[in-house]
Amino acid sequence: MLRPRASTERFAEDERGSAALEFIVGGVVLLVPIVYLVVTLGLIQSHALGVEAASRHVVRAVASAESAEDADDRAATILDALAREYDIPRDSLAVDVSCVGTAASCPAAGAIVRVTVASSVPLPLVPPVLGLDQAARVGVESSSVQKVSRYWRDG
Repeated sequence: MLRPRASTERFAEDERGSAALEFIVGGVVLLVPIVYLVVTLGLIQSHALGVEAASRHVVRAVASAESAEDADDRAATILDALAREYDIPRDSLAVDVSCVGTAASCPAAGAIVRVTVASSVPLPLVPPVLGLDQAARVGVESSSVQKVSRYWRDG
């Protein structure tokens, strides 16, 4: 009959009693990055939806405005409202309005108005040390186009 060796008995004693602790530590080690990923993707999606809505609504407002001043007022009002709704800092929104197909001022009759809105999303829990908060950002951008009526006139 074979007898167990002393070395195998010693290894058997070392393996007792730590499975519950290993499962807890392993679960926390896996759970924390997954929660961070979900929170980060939620922030990025929120900013992306806000930027998309801003470009869509601003281009519609500019294309249907009665005058260039009215277009500027409408665009500013829409951007302020959407920045509050989507919790995007207003100063982080970069807006570019341009007209395609016309050499005159923008908006002009028959022109195609293009509005591009861009922003950047700061990643959560990144400390403002050595400029890390500025480097750890994800850019989001959206463009929308709308044709201005050919009967549009300024004023």
